[in-house]
Amino acid sequence: MQLEDLDFTNDSALLPHTQHQRQDKTPSIAASSAAVGFKIHKWKSKILRYKTACNKRITLDREDLEYVRTFTYLGSIIDKHGGSDVDVKARFGKARATYLQLKNI
Repeated sequence: MQLEDLDFTNDSALLPHTQHQRQDKTPSIAASSAAVGFKIHKWKSKILRYKTACNKRITLDREDLEYVRTFTYLGSIIDKHGGSDVDVKARFGKARATYLQLKNI
């Protein structure tokens, strides 16, 4: 089984395998979304490269989308290395902070 896209409420994560797919899918999804009244916000859309040396820009309406090293999707931190270390550390940090607040009660 190969995942192509992940959808949840009003968020989507596209998982193209090539630069060509990345550039083709982006405007295609924007057009399909617009046809049913949705709009893709360029300033909220991010690109995370994983296991690729390609650094060509992805554009939407002639504007470059931002490349990031990490982003949060459905409450989980995803990083460019594909691991969960950053997410686990963040969750431990939140749990520790909550514990320290409850400790004084």
